[in-house]
Amino acid sequence: MFGRQIPSVAVAQIADDAYVLDVREPDEWSAGHAPGAHHIPMMEIPARLSEVPTEGDVVVICRSGGRSGQVVGYLMSNGWDNVRNVAGGMHDWAAAGRPVVSTDGQPARVL
Repeated sequence: MFGRQIPSVAVAQIADDAYVLDVREPDEWSAGHAPGAHHIPMMEIPARLSEVPTEGDVVVICRSGGRSGQVVGYLMSNGWDNVRNVAGGMHDWAAAGRPVVSTDGQPARVL
């Protein structure tokens, strides 16, 4: 009713071969992210659009779904039709038992 509907996907529906785009800040990424995910912080998306695939499933994730929803809307307004927001973000990812890895030397966790 108020603007474009943002397509979303539940964690359980994400295919193993989907391109996972994590748009959280560097400290959040280091603390814990999906293995094989690609990291482009939200504020860098406009300058790094060429790195986002235009074909295949692209799922965009943040901590809870707010920032990633904004990124999906932005990408859609710039011609992407293959992007979906991960409902519940990394919180739901971890709660569903999907793997989480860290790069900061600490046990993986969602900030």
